[in-house]
Amino acid sequence: MENYVQVGKLKVASELYAFINEEALPGSKVNPAVFWSGLEQLISDLSPKNKALLAKRDQIQKSLNEWHVVNKRTFNFEAYKSFLQEINYWEPEVIPFQITTEHVDDEIALQAGPQLVVPVNNARYALNASNARWGSLYDAVYGTDVIPVDHTQEQSSYNPARGEQVITYAREFLDTTIPLIEGSHKDAVKYSILSGKLAVFLKNGVETRLEDQSKLVGYQGTPDNPSVLLFNNHHMHFEIVIDRDHRIGKTDLAGIKDVIMEAALTTIMDCEDSVTAVDAEDKVLVYRNWLGLMKGDLSADLTKGSKKITRRMNPDREYMSTDGKPFSLRGRSLLFVRNVGHLMTINAILDENAQEIPEGILDAVVTSLAAKHTLLGNGPYQNTSKGSIYIVKPKMHGSEEAAFANELFDRVEDLLGLDRHTLKIGVMDEERRTSLNLKACIRQVKDRIVFINTGFLDRTGDEMHTSMEAGTMIRKSDMKSSTWLQSYEHSNVMVGLDCGLQNHAQIGKGMWAMPDLMNDMVKQKIVHPQAGANTAWVPSPTAATLHAMHYHQVNVRDIQDTLKKDIRDYRNEILTIPVIENPTWSAEDIQQELNNNAQGILGYVVRWVEQGVGCSKVPDINHVGLMEDRATLRISSQHMTNWLHHGICTKEQVVETFQRMARVVDEQNAGDRLYRPMAVDYDKSIAFQAACELVFDGYNQPNGYTEPILHRRRLEFKALHR
Repeated sequence: MENYVQVGKLKVASELYAFINEEALPGSKVNPAVFWSGLEQLISDLSPKNKALLAKRDQIQKSLNEWHVVNKRTFNFEAYKSFLQEINYWEPEVIPFQITTEHVDDEIALQAGPQLVVPVNNARYALNASNARWGSLYDAVYGTDVIPVDHTQEQSSYNPARGEQVITYAREFLDTTIPLIEGSHKDAVKYSILSGKLAVFLKNGVETRLEDQSKLVGYQGTPDNPSVLLFNNHHMHFEIVIDRDHRIGKTDLAGIKDVIMEAALTTIMDCEDSVTAVDAEDKVLVYRNWLGLMKGDLSADLTKGSKKITRRMNPDREYMSTDGKPFSLRGRSLLFVRNVGHLMTINAILDENAQEIPEGILDAVVTSLAAKHTLLGNGPYQNTSKGSIYIVKPKMHGSEEAAFANELFDRVEDLLGLDRHTLKIGVMDEERRTSLNLKACIRQVKDRIVFINTGFLDRTGDEMHTSMEAGTMIRKSDMKSSTWLQSYEHSNVMVGLDCGLQNHAQIGKGMWAMPDLMNDMVKQKIVHPQAGANTAWVPSPTAATLHAMHYHQVNVRDIQDTLKKDIRDYRNEILTIPVIENPTWSAEDIQQELNNNAQGILGYVVRWVEQGVGCSKVPDINHVGLMEDRATLRISSQHMTNWLHHGICTKEQVVETFQRMARVVDEQNAGDRLYRPMAVDYDKSIAFQAACELVFDGYNQPNGYTEPILHRRRLEFKALHR
């Protein structure tokens, strides 16, 4: 149970009250009395509007269900479109406009590169992500399957044969990215800077130069004997690091010990889908870590082998330009914070009627208050050079909800004494009503938008729930090639370009969910920059380093310039419902799908509910580690709900599948001393009951979201195990 402090008409959990008064407000130039009275008024004014928007969601879903029940057998697409327009699901056409966002950092507006998403409640992960702005290409290739592992050559320490393969791989990257007029970087024996130009001496005695000398932009050391050479290609940097005394450098003809990539240009510090924050205790941890990142003083202690290490944020990187002038580049990723959406309430603050307040309102206020410290220079590092605070807002449905977010941000700026549009917004395009009306959504936040992104996982979950009564959904593996999903991905880029996001904001793509399969990622994820996206999500700093290569291979700005010449409207295709009229799946096919879904649900839910882990690498049914968060859970649970609702399977079959898969998940987690087996007693396992509830009550969950059940079950578990 929370202990509360009465503050005006609000009851504030004592932990949160102490954090705000003692840690967040001091140094913020916000008067505590003004803050608390202003927060009370903001909650009083905006909570009813938030509640009304959620009621509208429910009414729209009810109307959709009723229409599909009546029209399923005689479905007519034009009649369907007319119906959607009647209920304002498909909003009126928007007058053409261009966004007007100002004061946007280059990492967002001008550069194209990888983006990390990390749970901010884990300080070590947050610091690793912040420091993932730069990463070793040698380490990323050596330590992953980018070059297949030859198990006959495995050694307990460094493997020279594999090391040579890594060096060759990196030299091929250099030959492609900064080609020489003659010869190959593989044959280089010395790099020098002569009269501001890079001279490369080859082992055959030839002195050659870069084809494009403008790509060399700086160095460390001396021109004749540089220790670091800095290059810029497509607005992305990388370094050649030279050290003939290093164990790698001493074996290299040119003394190169590494190639360091500029990698995670931006990182989303997540308060939402990858986090289990259900009460004041959890929220304070989230907010405290974010405050530490904004002040630049967050640290985390860890042990590597027998050594204790304190991890902190990296300093900037210093260079000398080719014309002899010192300059620096940021050593850290530019940070967004992802607030929660409009749906959930939280008991960290109770309003004058003793009701929980909307969690999204609390997030907007406290994360902005914490971020104000970076604007005031309260610490060694500033997150922005342009005076902006970057907030990602997920799970909004249509332009009315985007307008509400804009009003909320206006009110927060007024409360905290910030200039108008200091708070920038990233709009997650992950709900069907937003996809269909994306242009209208962007228009509502056109003065502060810096980001749109296709969250295809949540988007798939919403697709299933929205059209629950339309029929039986196709198999999950068929979704990625479905008409609606392909059109949605194209549409997001087209709408973004049409609204003027190029050179002002990010157009992003979704997560690579298999952190161990980096060879596949390197082969496949290049499609994201090729599609015109100037950022895409990756699951780790290593993945960011590898994905960075794609932005050297593809000039995203050129791709966008080409796409802008032929803007297409994909909304009809987006409305194509992924149902199958007469499935011919065998009993084995159906059981396989159920197994896959149930195992994924259980593997994720058991960690969420009973260990407070909101994002982790969960083994799938084939024991392949997949990055799971609430979005993947939403898909699996809604898919099973749909098949159950349409009679593809029975409740008894689903229960049996869950019980059998619980035993599999128990075995997969046998090495975890904190793990509580589910199969010992299904009825007493809160995690098992939560997983079943997500499916059996999935039809009634608001927009198919998993948060209401997860939060309630997590609070139940915490209450029992205090």
